[in-house]
Amino acid sequence: MTATDTRPAGAAPATAPPPKGSVLRSGALMAAGSLVSRATGFVRSAVVLAALGSELLGDGYAVANTVPNIIYMLLVGGALNAVFVPELVRAAREHRDGGAAYTDRLLTACTAALLLVTATAVLAAPLIVEAYAPEYTGAPRDTVVALARFCLPQILFYGLFTLLGQVLNARGRFGAMMWTPVLNNLVVVAVFGLFLYLSRTGSAGLTAAETRLLGLGTTAGIVIQALALVPSLRAARFRWRPRFDWRGSGLTRPLRNAGWLVALVFTNQIAYWVVTRLSTTVGHRAAGYGYSAYSSAYQLWVVPQGIITVSLVTALMPRMSAAAADGDLASVREDVSYALRSSAALVIPAAALFAALAPWVVDCAAGYGDVTPAGVAAMAGMLIAFAPGLLAYSAQYVMARGFYALSDARTPFFLNLVVVALNAGLSCAAYLLLPARWAVTGMAAATSLAFMGSAAVTARTLSRRLGPRARHRTTALSTHLRLAGACLPAAAAGYGAARAAEGLGAFAAAGAGTAALALVVVLLARPLRLAEITDLLDSLRRKVGRNREEST
Repeated sequence: MTATDTRPAGAAPATAPPPKGSVLRSGALMAAGSLVSRATGFVRSAVVLAALGSELLGDGYAVANTVPNIIYMLLVGGALNAVFVPELVRAAREHRDGGAAYTDRLLTACTAALLLVTATAVLAAPLIVEAYAPEYTGAPRDTVVALARFCLPQILFYGLFTLLGQVLNARGRFGAMMWTPVLNNLVVVAVFGLFLYLSRTGSAGLTAAETRLLGLGTTAGIVIQALALVPSLRAARFRWRPRFDWRGSGLTRPLRNAGWLVALVFTNQIAYWVVTRLSTTVGHRAAGYGYSAYSSAYQLWVVPQGIITVSLVTALMPRMSAAAADGDLASVREDVSYALRSSAALVIPAAALFAALAPWVVDCAAGYGDVTPAGVAAMAGMLIAFAPGLLAYSAQYVMARGFYALSDARTPFFLNLVVVALNAGLSCAAYLLLPARWAVTGMAAATSLAFMGSAAVTARTLSRRLGPRARHRTTALSTHLRLAGACLPAAAAGYGAARAAEGLGAFAAAGAGTAALALVVVLLARPLRLAEITDLLDSLRRKVGRNREEST
């Protein structure tokens, strides 16, 4: 008997994939949490921009605060996100103790790695800042390095949040991981609100006290976000007991897959590093058109994928992993297709909304404080350039999880090289060929094109891996084409409505445009046989009807 075989034969596993009926409920719960988190995130971004602007000071804070996330994802985060749930589900099915000892060992090993990475990063802060933003010199550089040192401990707490959240996900408890980031956003809003109240001195830089306030306050948000998972873990009857008996405990496969994922994230960061270096250089040549504007537009662009696709796939991942462990590739294919079609029903209209309403959406989200109309226009142009790639970005996420459910991290690594090569190469071309005003917008378009190319290659590869589809099944491609057919006239209607209402302000214009776009999509749903949308509408009608009956 192995060290993990401590549970009596026949006992129920500690983790189990959710039944089919619970996937939509779990996805809806996560989507609601993610929506509130993103909404408070917009408030957070608006407050940060109001406090620091979108020029050099804003760029410096953006770099310092983004670096911990980059390093975490580079060395640990990608591995935790993609490997953990399939391995925990597999261990729950194969180990007699339901995978309890295996989970303890995996958590202990990953936490040790996080501590080592965090300590090294704090010591190497000047070198890290130099690598990502070499244009900063003198006092601005000292400020960015100090901010980075205060922010880099976030690596540990990002990691703990992901580790513990994946344990909850494997146990079918999905809500906490999507809702606790709201606390993080509220903490940062409070910190920057305090900064605005205390520190509006008109200085172009930050004092030592202001640097400490922003750096430590931002990190405090991540600490609270991680600790907020503890009540849910207790409710799930999870108790972590650190274990260091790693030899011969079955960690070889997850560590091997983690190695491929670290390599994948590392190559991703090559492209990100190229964009960061080039966009910060552009920001010095054309203030307001640099990395801060790119980052703000990117944060808006990923919202639909974060709310819709991530929520749905997170709920499906335990089920997909269980099917893969049983060798049921047909069920894995069915779940991947379902995720692609269901997420596209909302992601494609969102992409159309960004393309048609970008000026008003950006003005609502970021047009405050030190952000000028030119800055809003720059972000809007970048959001429009990002928009066409949203579906491909979402689809790439879904299909990669199909491979991870199969415990295959090697294939996604090689497929991801398409994204890296296209994104880095096209971004360099945009920097060299376009005027400074449009260079970073060109980099946003490069990101869209990169994901389009990679999604096409990934779809073909995964389809071959999963085998032939059932002939009677609706394909994801046909659904995407019909959705695009509905969203083109819807985008035109939305743009017209926004232009008509823009005299009433950005919020009125964005609201009118969104309503018009949504109305056209709904009207075209039945003629174009968009089952994903019509089923959603029918479900909402039934729910409203039941609520009316109960109220009477």
